[in-house]
Amino acid sequence: MTSLRPWLLIAATLPLAGCGALSGAAHVATGLASHQVCSAAFVSRIDPQAFRREAVDPELGPARWLMRTKVDRAGRSVSASLAGMATTRAVYRGPSGCLVLQGAPPPPPPEPIPAPRQHPLAKAPASAAIEAALNEAFVEPAKPWRRTKAVVILHDGQIVGERYARGYGPDTPITGWSATKSVTNALVGVLVQQGKLSVDGPAPVAAWKDDSRRSISLDNLLRMTSGLALGDSLNSSLKSAFDPSARMLFAERDMAGFAQAQPLAASPGTSWTYADASPTITSRIIRDQAGGTEAAMLAFARRELFDRIGMEHPTLELDATGTPLGATHMWASARDWARLGQLYLDDGKVEGELILPEGWADYSSRPTPGSLVGYGAGFWTNRGDSPGARRRIVLGMPADAFFARGHDGQYVVIVPSARLVVVRLGITPTPGNDIEGVARLVREAIAAVGPPT
Repeated sequence: MTSLRPWLLIAATLPLAGCGALSGAAHVATGLASHQVCSAAFVSRIDPQAFRREAVDPELGPARWLMRTKVDRAGRSVSASLAGMATTRAVYRGPSGCLVLQGAPPPPPPEPIPAPRQHPLAKAPASAAIEAALNEAFVEPAKPWRRTKAVVILHDGQIVGERYARGYGPDTPITGWSATKSVTNALVGVLVQQGKLSVDGPAPVAAWKDDSRRSISLDNLLRMTSGLALGDSLNSSLKSAFDPSARMLFAERDMAGFAQAQPLAASPGTSWTYADASPTITSRIIRDQAGGTEAAMLAFARRELFDRIGMEHPTLELDATGTPLGATHMWASARDWARLGQLYLDDGKVEGELILPEGWADYSSRPTPGSLVGYGAGFWTNRGDSPGARRRIVLGMPADAFFARGHDGQYVVIVPSARLVVVRLGITPTPGNDIEGVARLVREAIAAVGPPT
């Protein structure tokens, strides 16, 4: 997700850009603040004011002094206002988490039927080497902030290291930010395995069937090569104040509908631009295949993915049309995130049964041409020869590693050569999100578990 700081810099210098631009920037800021604080309070159940100080205020920059947030426990909602320019309210809706209201709120979805606990994770005593790696992961430098909240290390599917910050624990849902894109990849994989979707050929988007966008494939959407003018969710600049993906996430009721309507800026498959709107379009496709309603979407995700791999505390947040945000806003415990990583370490198998197509992990981690950061299909990857992959390998992450990655330092690192999954979650609003520290954690975990047997 693009940092909001450039948006607020622009807001501080307006009205020279006009009242409409000021209002748009302000509504994006209040939308983010109300949504994030709501999810912290009612999904994660952590201290919402502490979360705001650590996770939201750094995005607001000087405008944090103008932002007011109010938690309504009885009404299960959070309002945010910015100096009288904009006010938004996010409401908690149970199984689908929080939603920033754009008009009348839809009725809450039905509570899911609890599934029997699936294959609980075994836990081994942590070795001295693993304890040392955990100690280092939780060291807090004077600046920049690290704020590690959770680390889980799996070796051959067994927990060999686990630690949490104060106020967090094994049952605490933690935001994945853009690690959610890898969940979207998994849901697509389930539908491909069931024969309901293909990553090749035109994506099933009715709005595109009669124009030049009809050649966009699901593979293009997963790899961020659709060619659509969806903005840039990776790099911050003053132009971020008008970024379509940011507007989509925090100021639109029908997010996928807004994203699908954007024109082509390049021919599909010819250029790579990391944009949050691509996974949101993909999520609409998933929702339609699942049955087209919010209840059907949530039931599908739980029945075919979350329950199958044993995730116990997932909340997949949706827009007002029942479409998962897709690019962001999946909340799950660190152990849940580790289970997602284990699914890919096992190439889509759960207890010997494929729920993702054979070879899906290879497909997902195969590098996308032109992605300088090293991006596959919903996962970041060290395969290939991108500048990003080269730097991570120099830092000590193996060349076969691939990972889900989210804003503020959310990582689910999969290392096939070491049979290892390393989950690191935190609130690290710094350039690079402490990739150096994460690479060191992975390197030390590999050394601690030793070579594969």
